[in-house]
Amino acid sequence: MEMKLPSKIKQRIQRQREKWQTTPPVNRIDRYIIKKFIGTYFFSILLIIAIVIVFDFNEKIDKLTLANKEFGVSWGRIFIDYYLNTIPYFANLFSALFVFISVIFFTSKLADRSEIIAMRSNGMSFKRILRPYIISALLIGLLNLVLGSFIIPHSTKIRTDFENQYIKKRQISMVENVQLQVDTGVIAFFSSFNIDTKSGSGFCLDKFRNKKLVSHLTALRIQYDTIADRRYQWHIYNYTVRQLRGMHEEITSGAELDTIIVVEPSDLLYTRNQQETMTTPEIYEHIDKQRMRGSANVSEFEIEFHKRFASAFAALILTIIGVTLSCEKRKQGMGLALGLGLALSFGYILFQTISVSFATNGGWPPMLAVWIPNIIFSIVAFVLYRRTPR
Repeated sequence: MEMKLPSKIKQRIQRQREKWQTTPPVNRIDRYIIKKFIGTYFFSILLIIAIVIVFDFNEKIDKLTLANKEFGVSWGRIFIDYYLNTIPYFANLFSALFVFISVIFFTSKLADRSEIIAMRSNGMSFKRILRPYIISALLIGLLNLVLGSFIIPHSTKIRTDFENQYIKKRQISMVENVQLQVDTGVIAFFSSFNIDTKSGSGFCLDKFRNKKLVSHLTALRIQYDTIADRRYQWHIYNYTVRQLRGMHEEITSGAELDTIIVVEPSDLLYTRNQQETMTTPEIYEHIDKQRMRGSANVSEFEIEFHKRFASAFAALILTIIGVTLSCEKRKQGMGLALGLGLALSFGYILFQTISVSFATNGGWPPMLAVWIPNIIFSIVAFVLYRRTPR
């Protein structure tokens, strides 16, 4: 049975349909604002990246020249492996700052030329003027999220490897005395392990049940199988297994054994800022794996995971604040709005840094610490939006 709607609701729906038919969601003014906003944003980002690259090249020119002569690294490879992979990192790093600057710079020019006054005199509300800004902010936030989640980790790894090998000359391939929990009640120990060859020596594997040792395996050498179809496939050589059953002990030994141990060579080596070289799905998997192993030292990975989403969302918050600060024509020009915008943007970055340090050193929940700046600045954006003349 078809439900009948009241006549007032039908009339409201009809008026809304007519409104959407006569007024498209994105008109010429919207396209103009989106084009100018995004154009100013990309121009600002490219300008600061060019300045950063020039200063970095001037600082490292001696080491890069030495790498070219000593290791035979071509200038083309230096540009591609090092500087080309630097661009996405700095673009994402300065994104929040230059979203704010771009909004204030472009909107202040619109206000000075009385274009916003003309829009309002033609019946456009402030909420309607915000629409192209929000669309632009969402596009920039989505771009930042994709860059930070998938592209920047890969480029950061290439850049870091190049820097460690040819500039800092600090390539770590060997780790010693590594102990970790690979499963519930299962502890693995590597006396030494070579990351390049994916082989180790002095391996032990202890299994506990109800806090009692039930199995103790020792091996002279262990090798990770990179050809196998399944993950966590290991080859153990010259091994001895002691099975403990109460007061009885059963000993078996052999020359070679294929087994599955829930650990990979990458789990044995932790480098500084390693989370920046991992994609978002890899960070999520790493956090789950470490929690399963009982490790509590995953705060840096949780911070990086939440920061990528919070940074993308920050583009929307800072855009709304920027528009509310610069949409009115002032006698002082754009100087006051730009100065206030810079102070707020630097305050946001400073506040974000402080809150992250509380999560790292003070025991704050990583998600709360990362999102606190966005929550507070969302309140600021709402207050400024309500105070803006309609």
